[in-house]
Amino acid sequence: MGAQKIQKICIVGAGNMGHQIACSAALAGFEVKCTDVNEEVLQKAEQFVTTYLPERVAKGKLQQAQADAARKNLTFTRDLAEAAGDADLVIEAVIEKLEIKRTLFAELDRICPPHTILTTNSSYIVSSKIADVTKRPEKVCNLHFFNPALVMKLVEVVKGPHTSEETAQALMDICVSMGKTPVLLKQEIYGFLVNRMLTAIKNESIYLLDMGIAGHEEIDTAVTLALGHPMGPFRLMDLTGIDLTYIVGLERYQETGDPIYRPSPTIAEKFVKKEWGRKTGKGFYEYPQK
Repeated sequence: MGAQKIQKICIVGAGNMGHQIACSAALAGFEVKCTDVNEEVLQKAEQFVTTYLPERVAKGKLQQAQADAARKNLTFTRDLAEAAGDADLVIEAVIEKLEIKRTLFAELDRICPPHTILTTNSSYIVSSKIADVTKRPEKVCNLHFFNPALVMKLVEVVKGPHTSEETAQALMDICVSMGKTPVLLKQEIYGFLVNRMLTAIKNESIYLLDMGIAGHEEIDTAVTLALGHPMGPFRLMDLTGIDLTYIVGLERYQETGDPIYRPSPTIAEKFVKKEWGRKTGKGFYEYPQK
């Protein structure tokens, strides 16, 4: 399916990534349905959009007509069949648990029309670990947006050995239609492009912290002022979620047995205390809750 034929997009998972991807697609003129099993998460997602669009108009970033059109394009529902039943493209943005994704993709394969492209926004789980539960492996691919998805321009399109050239090209074109800049990875690799580089910096930063060489603020300051990064690794972990850092690291450690991936004592402690960053109000830094 070419990008010109993709009109209806389903986003599965209405968390921070999911609802921002949904809003981006709606602003680009696509008909979007966003779904989640958690009613509270779904309500927060809808409230975000209801607040975000008028704020953009007030700041002169959007015309009122654009905001109205985007809001009209975007609906929220708990019913997966309703959201995905007529979709041309599905973007999954649920928790980074392989078995959950496999169960979901099997259900999506049953629900969606044969032409529907099924993608995962996963930043680490490659689509070749999911494609075999579907009858359309050639239409399964990673489509990795970055947080915050409404702001970040880059999208990684990761082509698995099962993914057709047509699917990969259609996804590249969709990204451009959404105002994003896609990069194509011709084969799968753990962490893709950006996260492989970020992980190297993050792991070294955590090591320096665990060893007592420097505090998290000093390390963040060094990375921002000397390396020119917009934020340091600890603020970035707070933004993306320390729980995600822990879960991804633990799953990789269990998969490979390589101790380099085992979550550090600091990360494990924060995970247990639910000090997960912005989403909980405290991580390496504190965030007053609205």
